[in-house]
Amino acid sequence: MTGFKKVFVDTAPIIYCLENHPVYTEVVKRFFIKCLNEDIRIVTSALTIEEYLVFPYSSGKMEYMDNFKRFIKYMNIEAVYIDSKIVVHGARIRSKSIAFKAMDALQIATAIVSGCDMFFTNDKQLRQEKELPCMTMDDLQ
Repeated sequence: MTGFKKVFVDTAPIIYCLENHPVYTEVVKRFFIKCLNEDIRIVTSALTIEEYLVFPYSSGKMEYMDNFKRFIKYMNIEAVYIDSKIVVHGARIRSKSIAFKAMDALQIATAIVSGCDMFFTNDKQLRQEKELPCMTMDDLQ
């Protein structure tokens, strides 16, 4: 986990960090501390926000939403909105690998269009995209 200065963070690492996942909490917290200590810029997308907020809305646990907002602010995470350039790039990604879901292709496209040099996820399937290096939480253990 070295050599990157701008990382796209997919939804799962954020969920695992904020909700104290029994396997990945410590690993993902070390990752975020590394980003803070080494001035690594963190990017995510509007899709991550949507995915994260489903649980607080469906469960009525609005404190999760508050924790999420504080985390995004504290970590200075840039939330990129999906525009037509990203959508077109996502379509190109999906045309090469129909195994990718639309949301995964849009997440990767957001990372690429935003100039990220690493994609952090827990979805090993996303390593198939060769335009951007991808690491998973298992890579950090």
